[in-house]
Amino acid sequence: MSNLIKFDIENKKASVVENEWQCVELPPSEVAERVQAGKVVLFKLTGENTVTEAQIANTVIPATGKVIVPLSVYAAKKDALAERMDASALGIWLDTHETLESLIAQFDDINRLPIIAIHVARFADGRIFSLGTLLRTRYGYKNELRAFGDVLRDQLFFLKRSGFTSFLIRADRSADEALASLNDFSAPYQGAVDEPKPVFQRYNRA
Repeated sequence: MSNLIKFDIENKKASVVENEWQCVELPPSEVAERVQAGKVVLFKLTGENTVTEAQIANTVIPATGKVIVPLSVYAAKKDALAERMDASALGIWLDTHETLESLIAQFDDINRLPIIAIHVARFADGRIFSLGTLLRTRYGYKNELRAFGDVLRDQLFFLKRSGFTSFLIRADRSADEALASLNDFSAPYQGAVDEPKPVFQRYNRA
């Protein structure tokens, strides 16, 4: 059963759908883990380079079908992926510690990408919400924006508010159960990507 939830902005409805995009993963890194006070450091600094040339070189990209590739792989293999890009069969994913500037620098028009996905290796902070908001507002991205990785039920409502339109729920959780979370709140007070006006501007109390 699919674990992908897609939100239809026009009809304001969400449903569990089949996933037509294959996410290309980087091979495991052989770089030693950072350790602080005897513990592995899981938090990655914004802009930190965590991908090696060996990982990029050894990444296997399927010959056919729609694929979402890591930003680092696309940057290194742009020419080889040009035909995929022209066919709208290529998307890009980046981790929450990667910068949007490094993504934007690769494209004259970011809306050439039919899908951008943000990967949450381990949910520990709110950077994914900031990335979604900036892609929609500052950079004007209009196509599918997907969250995947450590994506759980309680995050979905706020991810939608930040501009995300599809959510690949963590494999050990149920997408059907997570659907209800998109309606956790009926009328959010603050303005956001999905509704820029705060509640006091949306209702006439006269």
